[in-house]
Amino acid sequence: MERSSTPSLPTARGNGLTHKKHHGQQERRAAEKTPGDVQKTPPGEPQAETVETIFREAHSLKGAARAVNLMEIESVCQSLESVFAALKGKRLAVSPPLVDLLQQAVDALGGLLAPGAGPSRSRSPAVAALMRRLDDAAAGSPPGADMPAAAVPPPAPLPETPMPATAAPHLAPDLAAGTVRVATAKLDAVMRQAEELLSPRLAAAQRVRELHESAAALAAWKKERARIQPALRLVERAYARTLKDTCSAREKQALPRLLEYLDAEQLAMKMLDDRLARLTRSAERDRRTLAGMSEGLLHDVKEMQLLPFASLLDRFPRFVRELAREQGKDVELALQGGEIEIDRRILEAMKDPLIHLLRNAIDHGIEPPAARADRGKPARGTITLAISQHDGGKVELVVADDGAGIDASGVKAAAGRLGIVSDEAAAQLDEAAAQALAFQSGVTTSPLITDVSGRGLGLAIVREKTERLGGSVALESQPGAGTAFRIVLPLTLATFRGVLVRAGEQLCVIPAARVERVARVAESDVQTVENRETIPLDGQALALVRLGDALELPRRETATESAGGVSVVVLGSGLARVAFRVDDILGEQDVLVKTLGPQLARVRNVAGASVLGTGQVVPVLNVPDLLKTAVKQSASPRTPIVAEQPGPAEKRAILVAEDSITSRALLKHILESADYAVTTAVDGIDAYTALKTGSFDLVVSDVEMPRMDGFDLTARIRADKRLADLPVVLVTALDTREHRERGIDVGANAYIVKSSFDQSNLLETVRRLI
Repeated sequence: MERSSTPSLPTARGNGLTHKKHHGQQERRAAEKTPGDVQKTPPGEPQAETVETIFREAHSLKGAARAVNLMEIESVCQSLESVFAALKGKRLAVSPPLVDLLQQAVDALGGLLAPGAGPSRSRSPAVAALMRRLDDAAAGSPPGADMPAAAVPPPAPLPETPMPATAAPHLAPDLAAGTVRVATAKLDAVMRQAEELLSPRLAAAQRVRELHESAAALAAWKKERARIQPALRLVERAYARTLKDTCSAREKQALPRLLEYLDAEQLAMKMLDDRLARLTRSAERDRRTLAGMSEGLLHDVKEMQLLPFASLLDRFPRFVRELAREQGKDVELALQGGEIEIDRRILEAMKDPLIHLLRNAIDHGIEPPAARADRGKPARGTITLAISQHDGGKVELVVADDGAGIDASGVKAAAGRLGIVSDEAAAQLDEAAAQALAFQSGVTTSPLITDVSGRGLGLAIVREKTERLGGSVALESQPGAGTAFRIVLPLTLATFRGVLVRAGEQLCVIPAARVERVARVAESDVQTVENRETIPLDGQALALVRLGDALELPRRETATESAGGVSVVVLGSGLARVAFRVDDILGEQDVLVKTLGPQLARVRNVAGASVLGTGQVVPVLNVPDLLKTAVKQSASPRTPIVAEQPGPAEKRAILVAEDSITSRALLKHILESADYAVTTAVDGIDAYTALKTGSFDLVVSDVEMPRMDGFDLTARIRADKRLADLPVVLVTALDTREHRERGIDVGANAYIVKSSFDQSNLLETVRRLI
């Protein structure tokens, strides 16, 4: 039974999050029992305790319903009491049909408590039928007998309710007084404000560093001044001996005044030094105070966002049982570590990945009972979902089954059919590397596509969402013994540690959690193997890619670039490890990631931006994207560095496909004003004909055109080997998400909506692509 649908007091429903005021509430869910627990608990005292707990909850709910005149809820609870009284008196045995009936009763209670379901003094036919079935079950009749078809709801998928924010009604009476319901939107707003304190904290640290630098400069000045003091005394004595009788009265006064000023300067420098030292100490004290307060506030606000994993895990037993029944399999789900708490936003994001893993385990992993018996396994398969806490603010989720495991040869064959890996490369992969190909989109070993699985998207979604949260996923499988997926996640989102590096003149931040190591290697260790730069590290050759090249930054060789060796940052994701060459590694610091906004929802190689203590905005790099870019970069021949030669630049040729005369003339004028050579076409077929006969650097196309629209034109370009790499920009009035996704699917490089058209956006897009 799902925690989110367990009814309590009718007045306790709504959206919000329980704000914890006492850390002792972390164990609050341990005592909660559901009808599914009755089936899983072995006979004996633990089962009796579970029955007693649910019996009391039903009785309490009945009294609460009577108090607010919810007669249908009161009647259903009374029938439930009869069933649990029979279970308690051992007049009724626990069975899967009985548990299903109890789950349906809980669903009915949830529907009666739904917003808009007002009090009713008469019983609906469905509720009356449900009560009859409960009463019959309490009397000893099989729960499945005489089951009215109209009263039987279809098997429900995993509920699509939001992450439960209804922890308060389930608290023990002595804890409920220590909680208050707060809307999640308010908590998110407080979290953002607390996170924003990182910027002034970093700025305060920067001011302290600048004061220390100023103090060091003043100390160097004082030292130099003290060094020349004897020389001044010599000048003074020489003047007294040789120039005293030959100079005018005015000249005689000038040098003594100068020497007097220089003597007084020493006192001024000492006063300035003392004042600067006081300011530095004050700034350091203020920095520590601000850091302590901001860190404490952020920690407390993050604690407010934490929910136990049980709030998500409680949904899965019923989901697994019903899906296994549809598949004709007997599966038990074992849950461990539900008391561990994690950011509720991570819980929300991990619901779909866990559903995919459980579906895969049931559909592909666990064998039918007959097949398991033939292999000497128990007829009932086991799926284990275990959570454990790691050092360093990490938590590990393990989803393991004792099924058939993953066929590495089948995965390699499926990847080969999609062109992800060549037959030669596949033959060289070991079993672990071959199994890791299962995370590639479209790779599946299932011969049949069903509504449950078989499309090869589940594991790709798992990896994408996990990495988006700053986590990682690994796969372990033994044929015939089972499969285990290990997901490592941070406990909280938002601020994290980042490594600040410099590539050329650009500063960048790399998430520290994705950095395997940083190192300096000698220039002589950089070798070229099969047209790719590599370095030896830990006994193996790693591909070396310049970070500036991966980010497409201007590259200029300088005489001092390689002095003192090469700085590299080794990034790893799964089995992929790549060394990125940077110009400098400036250190590690706390980083607050800010999104780039809806206009730049997806920028290759960039996950967001951050503000340094100096006020400079720097990009936060997307490590999975960088690794994909690095694979392409390392597979390309090394580009020699050529000195920039000034000269007349040849105009780039652009083809504009637009059926509207006005829009066609406007686009042509904008592009020609930017010094591009523009050719126009009136529709897709006209444009494709021009592409076959001419040479162009980019295509700008409308979508809605006669004969051939922009989508079909883009697809035709991508299918042509000669034109496959030609950039395509779609400029259209179609602004729905479906049209944008279709534009991406057919291979468009950019999608610009006419309703928000700005010529600077168009020109910037064109410059970026060519």
